[in-house]
Amino acid sequence: MLVLTRRANESIVIGDDITVTILAVTPSGVRVGIDAPRDTRINRAEIVLAVGDANQQAVQTAGDESAESALLGALRRLSGAS
Repeated sequence: MLVLTRRANESIVIGDDITVTILAVTPSGVRVGIDAPRDTRINRAEIVLAVGDANQQAVQTAGDESAESALLGALRRLSGAS
């Protein structure tokens, strides 16, 4: 893993067509902007994990619950919604 130090308004270039810019740094987190081609998928890691977990659950429950319901449940749990 490459670890870099960047400040607000500084960027990192990945390949020829992706730029990651640090927009703001606050005590609660870092705001990041990503400039990439439209066909490049960019997802938060927790969403990718939630979708993978929902897919696994849908396969295991085979008929008890649809894949859509499993995904919605995983996303609700992730967001803290009831």
